[in-house]
Amino acid sequence: MLKDIKKLIRGGNIKTVIIIIGLLGLVLIFLSSFNQNKSDPTSYNVNDYRLETQQSLSEMLSRIEGVGSVNVLLTIENSVEGVYLDNNSTKTKEIEPVIRGVVVACEGGDDPIISARALDAVTKALNISSSKVCITKLQE
Repeated sequence: MLKDIKKLIRGGNIKTVIIIIGLLGLVLIFLSSFNQNKSDPTSYNVNDYRLETQQSLSEMLSRIEGVGSVNVLLTIENSVEGVYLDNNSTKTKEIEPVIRGVVVACEGGDDPIISARALDAVTKALNISSSKVCITKLQE
């Protein structure tokens, strides 16, 4: 094929070569659209979201004075949802899962002041109501 292109160039058919190269480029672009994965490679599943959020909450809560050791359990209502344009190939946004509830077991969970601090931190960090959060003492 390279020899054929060289012959075309030597013969003064540069326009033909440019047209052929342009058409090949268009074909490659067209074929690459079929190969695209509709899910965003940077997105993650609901379990990853839950584990990362639990870890972040645990780290944050353990830094609050008096909380001590922390275990966090998060329950999720739905999965990560992607919102796509009409052609289903371009993601416009990603909707995070809805948090159903949070249980925090911590060493300072029996102290009302520490429980209130932890409750305030969780509700503000996750933007959920306090009725979805339970703070309790960690078993010794």
